[in-house]
Amino acid sequence: MRRPYKLLSTALLTTTAMTGVTMVPNTAVQAQQSAMALEEIVVTATRRAESVQDIPINITAVAAGDIEKLRLNNVAELARWVPGLNLTDQGPRGGNQLSVRGLNTDSLNASEFLDNGNGDTVATYIGEIPLYLDLKLYDMERVEVLIGPQGTLYGAGTLGGAVRYIPNKADPSELSGSVHVSSYDLGESSSLGFEGDIVLNVPLIEDKVAARLVVGYLDDPGFIDYDFLVQNPGVSLPQPDFTDPAAVAANLTSVEDANDEQTLSARLNLLFNVTENFEASLSYYYQDQKAGGRQITHRRALGTDEYVSAHRYLEPSDRKNQLISAELNWDLGWATLTSATGYSEYDELGQRDQSDLLIAFEYGYESFPAFAAFTREQADEKRFNQELRLVSSNDGPFSWIVGAFYNDFEGDATSEEFTPGIAEFFGIDRPDNLEYIQRTLQNLEEKAVFGEVGYEITDAFQITVGGRYYDYSVDDSVGFDLPLLSGDPTAININLAQNVVSDDGFLYKVNASYQINDDVLVYGTVSEGYRIGGVNAVPACPTPIPPGQNVCALPDEELIKPDQTLNKEIGIKSAFDDGRIVLNASLYHIDWDDIQVQSITQNGGVPITVNGGKAVSKGFEVSGRAVLNDNFAVTGTWAYVDAKLTEDAPGLVDSNDAFDGDRLAGTPKHSASASLDYYRTLGNDYELNFNYGMTYISSVYTKTGLRNNGQVLAGFAVHNTSLTLSKDQWELSLFADNLFDEFAVTSVRQDLSLVRDVNGVALRRYFENVIRPRVVGVEARYRF
Repeated sequence: MRRPYKLLSTALLTTTAMTGVTMVPNTAVQAQQSAMALEEIVVTATRRAESVQDIPINITAVAAGDIEKLRLNNVAELARWVPGLNLTDQGPRGGNQLSVRGLNTDSLNASEFLDNGNGDTVATYIGEIPLYLDLKLYDMERVEVLIGPQGTLYGAGTLGGAVRYIPNKADPSELSGSVHVSSYDLGESSSLGFEGDIVLNVPLIEDKVAARLVVGYLDDPGFIDYDFLVQNPGVSLPQPDFTDPAAVAANLTSVEDANDEQTLSARLNLLFNVTENFEASLSYYYQDQKAGGRQITHRRALGTDEYVSAHRYLEPSDRKNQLISAELNWDLGWATLTSATGYSEYDELGQRDQSDLLIAFEYGYESFPAFAAFTREQADEKRFNQELRLVSSNDGPFSWIVGAFYNDFEGDATSEEFTPGIAEFFGIDRPDNLEYIQRTLQNLEEKAVFGEVGYEITDAFQITVGGRYYDYSVDDSVGFDLPLLSGDPTAININLAQNVVSDDGFLYKVNASYQINDDVLVYGTVSEGYRIGGVNAVPACPTPIPPGQNVCALPDEELIKPDQTLNKEIGIKSAFDDGRIVLNASLYHIDWDDIQVQSITQNGGVPITVNGGKAVSKGFEVSGRAVLNDNFAVTGTWAYVDAKLTEDAPGLVDSNDAFDGDRLAGTPKHSASASLDYYRTLGNDYELNFNYGMTYISSVYTKTGLRNNGQVLAGFAVHNTSLTLSKDQWELSLFADNLFDEFAVTSVRQDLSLVRDVNGVALRRYFENVIRPRVVGVEARYRF
């Protein structure tokens, strides 16, 4: 499929991150267990430092100890433990799409393309800077996940929620750091994996200036074999006689563990306590992720083994992210003024097998026996963000927040399809066999002002109202060429066509809470969310449309309108027995209008985004934990979501109609997690911690209402366990992830209707993304 280019403390938890109340640090003395159970995570989600249990909104805080103990390396692993948050894990080569509370209508398609986006329903922040990056979770203070629209608190617009990565800042009071290494055996892999990170905190001027350096490296061996690679593109037969071993050996080759990953991450933070009331924090983030191939199987398309891809080419990718940020905070006495400035760059280079799309078009490529095509994609993105925020700090009944936000995004992408040998086969003078090329230039400019005002009617009862005004414009230029079909195949002529679209709007929020007693808080929220629109990166169709192969968008396929949500929620937060028992719950109803959904153009089958239909999502979320005694603690979460269309939606499912009442795709109705911890103090100051955790999701529809050959993907549970021995600054752990070696499918590409032949050529366009097999390893950590 041709590429569309879419816009887009240190309290240590030892339980799963569900309620935000800390339990016992991994290194705590067990005799202090009862006292430690009272500690709470302080978060800044509402732009003020507050206990997570005192905030009258739906928020989960994942503290540093859980990130380490549960080995939460990335957002895919994090999402399994957060009720209401869902992620379609497609491995490092795929695109990980975040969604909340069923806000998804797209077919559960494995990503065709590289990108730096997250699905646009959830805003993601690194510190104070809105930027999506599947950040490796090294040296995090915590991660905050807010469920529900947050546009009156944050600069970036959000349809359904926000995820905030909060890294540890430099500490000017002491020299400190840590060293962590891990080695593991990955099922189906032929070699060991390695991960390590180093943290160094250095005071430069005592109590005034400090630097913190973090460097991490992951070398994952991979476990998917590419056993059907063509040896000599344009010469070797991609589909030899598979019953003849000599013919297979003469044409095909294989690469074991092709979906390996090497990721280098680094962060440098400089903290300046300029005065008692003025702090400056400057940060640089770097992450370079190299992935060798997809985390897929072609078992149904070509009868391969469970962990084998049948693609004809290797599909490497290289994604590099850099972010420079400056966060300035002035305590003015009556308010705190914050300035957050960020500049980021993203570069990608990738390759993928493109044979099946062109074969499926039946343009005649399949008449060349050695036909096998591949696509190379390159993109560069630059983004500048500025947010100014003023937060009141008075002790009176009134409190308020006001802010302004500016975002400028520029993207430049090129996609090239190569068909080795086809030019010579058809007698065309094009030695590089470039069959298709597309260039896309995009610019997004977004502005917003936002704020909230709160009033304490009594000591127990408060109400908050907020609003957001936004204005954005998208300027898109796109063009393509088909050199093999042009009058002069030796030339490339790309005529860029420009589309410009803009919009503005206003959103509101109302929140009220009542503190029934010291143990129980109830709250209710009504809030609106939105996702900006834009332009599909496909050239407009000429009039009349010429016969033959065309790649273009009709007038109703060009523009994308914003979609909006109205979220209504009530919830309760409670803590009993001096914090040893915590139970939180929420009940919600979301109306979703002008839904943005994935479709394809009538001409060329290019993926695009269109608007259509209305939907509703209803459900509840429960999380709790209990300290049973000085040795045992348990936690658990459960989320239920019922998301469906509330009116007919023509063309919603791959250009086919969907209807009122159809269940939406991509989200399980039930998801849950549970964790058991056992602590024991041994002799000579040694401490032992055993952890057992389980995450579960129920079945998922691949297409809304199972229309147009949709599938039901079976639910599955993943079990993890670890045993940690610690003394003073040392920790040594044995661990096993996916303990029972569960095989499960997380998403598919296209549907089973594509498991067919075209003029004797077996299509392999359908495949399934799978979870990682069992991992068994050992890790060590030293803190100083």
